[in-house]
Amino acid sequence: MKNKEILIEANNAVAAGDYEGFLMFCAEDTKWTFVGDTMLVGKEAVRQWMAANYIEPPKFDVKKFDKYLIDHKILGPLSIGDDQLLFAVTEKRTKDELDYFVEKVVDFK
Repeated sequence: MKNKEILIEANNAVAAGDYEGFLMFCAEDTKWTFVGDTMLVGKEAVRQWMAANYIEPPKFDVKKFDKYLIDHKILGPLSIGDDQLLFAVTEKRTKDELDYFVEKVVDFK
């Protein structure tokens, strides 16, 4: 299975509320960082967080978010499906660029 296919299948599992299906794609020592908030370390921590916070599968308007980012002069992400986006953050980005990106993501409604 190719990386894009893995990402799509994992995201589809979350959208369907199949959190265990999603967790099959996570390593035991996975790390999730919520910028400015917390970090989950390990698959069990992610499982517990999802159980507490994803009472219903998250809903997200991808096209609206993509337009919002472009309107704020942030290069849009790569669309990997009708309802999924892929972001790549590289070491070539400055701290100010990443801070601005995170600020806009947090402000998105």
